[in-house]
Amino acid sequence: MQRFDEYVAEALYGADGFYTSGRGIAGRRGGDFITSPEVGPLFGALVAEWVNRVWEQRGRPASFAVFDVGTGPGTLLRSLAAAEPECAQAWTLQGIDLATASELPGSLEGAVVIANELLDNVPFRWVRSSREDGEDGEEAFVANGAIAWRPFKGPLLAEGEYPLVEGAAALVQSVLDREPAGVLVFDYGAATTAELARRGGWLRCYREHQRSNDPLRNPGWWDITTDVPLDQLPFPAKTWTQAEFCAELGIEALVAEGRAYWRHHAAKPDLSAVRMRSRVSEAEALTDPTGLGAFWVAEWS
Repeated sequence: MQRFDEYVAEALYGADGFYTSGRGIAGRRGGDFITSPEVGPLFGALVAEWVNRVWEQRGRPASFAVFDVGTGPGTLLRSLAAAEPECAQAWTLQGIDLATASELPGSLEGAVVIANELLDNVPFRWVRSSREDGEDGEEAFVANGAIAWRPFKGPLLAEGEYPLVEGAAALVQSVLDREPAGVLVFDYGAATTAELARRGGWLRCYREHQRSNDPLRNPGWWDITTDVPLDQLPFPAKTWTQAEFCAELGIEALVAEGRAYWRHHAAKPDLSAVRMRSRVSEAEALTDPTGLGAFWVAEWS
């Protein structure tokens, strides 16, 4: 019998896990899911603008590191490199692939850390409670290919079923303890655990752009993720929806620039013109209130 988070850890990161086996990858073709960086380079341009603002607030240091934790195929890093903000003269870009801070340096003083759809993949516990009966809750274990519920003696955060994201919270705190200049995290979830428990559907499984709600189906062949409740994480300095973040970082100006560039090059379009034209559709996807635009964004500084 395994506690549910232990089962998830093995299914995702074990010897033949979804990620360690190389099965799990983001991308439109040959991938299992699409994240904001795969929509196109516009997302990276917006994140680069945020990094540039942190750099300016820190007095424009001559050098600093930018870490993309949970980098996957490195799409976001490539978009950042292509964006070339003013701070690009000073930054060093580095990807950390696994859902752990163990590969980060012991001190992050002056560094910037970015994590896009990472916390949902940190192994999580599964808890349920009924506040009416006044008794302790129950916790999910996996035994003989089925969910078995056992008593849970920890603090109850909400009525109903919900994820307990202790691992994600510890990961964020581990990064903050190393005193970076800024941390920026994107993910799907909700402001509170109670909200997730009320609406349900927080347990998500993905493979080849299909979604399932059965985490016990073919372990190691499906991604297992959770919507992340912000109230279980260290308190951030600022939060947005992704649509709000994009608006604040200047997405409208970037789209207008793309339209203007296309108009001037439409007769003989080059690759840059095609990329500029794609900003319109990219912006629609990134700010869609029923999709990526509803993701939460949190900043720690």
